[in-house]
Amino acid sequence: MVCPMCGGRLRKGRREYFYGGISLGEHEAEVCGRCSEVFFTEEAADAIDRLAKERGVWGLEARTKVSYSGNSPIVRIPKEIAVFMGLERGDGVTIYPEGKRRIVMELTD
Repeated sequence: MVCPMCGGRLRKGRREYFYGGISLGEHEAEVCGRCSEVFFTEEAADAIDRLAKERGVWGLEARTKVSYSGNSPIVRIPKEIAVFMGLERGDGVTIYPEGKRRIVMELTD
């Protein structure tokens, strides 16, 4: 099989799949020997979807907008994400940019 990305040779193997930073295990895939692109089998994709739903991470992404409170910009976190992460009023977070188009928020102790 030929890699559709670079034309390299695909080899069967197992690769770990992450969704939202959470590992959903290792699954059968074809991996390019040249560019390392990973293509999961249809059966693996079905298993990944099932595991994401079982672990409650399926569909957690959400769109929101920047608002303001006084002069400070604010971003609301959807309730489903807050519940999944166990966020409570008064919890500490660290926020930092990761490039010009990504903001990372990490919970602190």
